[in-house]
Amino acid sequence: MTIEHIPPPNYPRVEFGRRIMAFGIDFLIVWLVSSLLGTSALGIQFLQILVFAITWLVLRVVVVYNNQGQSLGRYALDMRVLAVERGRVPDLQTLLKREAIIGVGALLLAIALSNIIRNPTAILLILPLAIDCGTAVSDTQLRQALHDRYARTIIVSARRGYSLDIKIKRMLESLQRNVRR
Repeated sequence: MTIEHIPPPNYPRVEFGRRIMAFGIDFLIVWLVSSLLGTSALGIQFLQILVFAITWLVLRVVVVYNNQGQSLGRYALDMRVLAVERGRVPDLQTLLKREAIIGVGALLLAIALSNIIRNPTAILLILPLAIDCGTAVSDTQLRQALHDRYARTIIVSARRGYSLDIKIKRMLESLQRNVRR
C-alpha cells in the first residue's frame, strides 16, 4: 500500500503585501482594544495580555468561522482562509491551532511596540513573527506561512469583501492626476 500525495486545488494567490495589510488591520484593532486597559508602568500588563488573547481569538477564530473565512482585515482586502484539502472554511479546532501560533507572535509584537521606547532591544520580540510569516515569501507554490502549514490552511483571494486596497489605489491615482494638472 502506497501513500499518494494529491496536490491541492489551484487557488488564486494572494500577494504577501495584502496579507501583511490584513494582519495589520486585525492587529491594530486588537492592540487598540487591549491598550485601553494600559497603564504607564513598564511592560505590558497581565490584564492587557488577557484582553489581547481573548480579543484575538474572537476576531480571528469566531468571526472567521462565522464569516466565511474572513476576519475584518481579510474582509477589507478581499481574502479568506480555507482548509487546503477541503477547500472550505476550516473547523474551529483548526482555526484555534492556526491563530494560537500567529497570536503568540502578534502578542510579542504588541509587547515590543509597547516597550520599544524604554527598551530598544524589545525589537527582538518581533523575530518569531518574522520567521513564521517570512516562510510565506519563500513558498512559491501555496505561499503558506508556518502557522498555515501546521494547520493545513491557505489564504486565498475572495470575491466577497470591501476592496479597501483597490479603493485606496484609485484614490491615490486620482490625487496624482489632480496634482499634475
